[in-house]
Amino acid sequence: MKLQNFKYEGSGLQRFFGPLETRILEAIWEAQEPSTIKEVQDKLGRDKPMSFNTVMTVMNRLVGKGVLLKSTAARSYRYRAVMSKEAFLETQSKELTLDLVQEFGPLAVAHMVDAVEQVDPRLLDELERKIKQIKKDR
Repeated sequence: MKLQNFKYEGSGLQRFFGPLETRILEAIWEAQEPSTIKEVQDKLGRDKPMSFNTVMTVMNRLVGKGVLLKSTAARSYRYRAVMSKEAFLETQSKELTLDLVQEFGPLAVAHMVDAVEQVDPRLLDELERKIKQIKKDR
């Protein structure tokens, strides 16, 4: 799944989604089982009241984006995430990194190595191990 929008000014999931989309996804992931719109609305409403129609619209928009799946259960619809939060972040970070390397080549790689060193120098050892493994596997 490759999402089309990435926001540099956001953080975490809000780099990919709006604030309400993010809250809904977090509620779905936290539930760990398919949820109805009402269940999600109730969970979100603990912080501040939320309109059922608003939650329904956003959840259906997330279905359209391919992030949620909608199924019929008894007399209501149930929604579940297509993948876990961890798998989603893994997929999106991989897609983003691939796009950067394809577009900017060696420049992107050099900046990523610089960023790794600034964030956590120990990650350079992990990067080195990964490079050695890839070379060995070829």
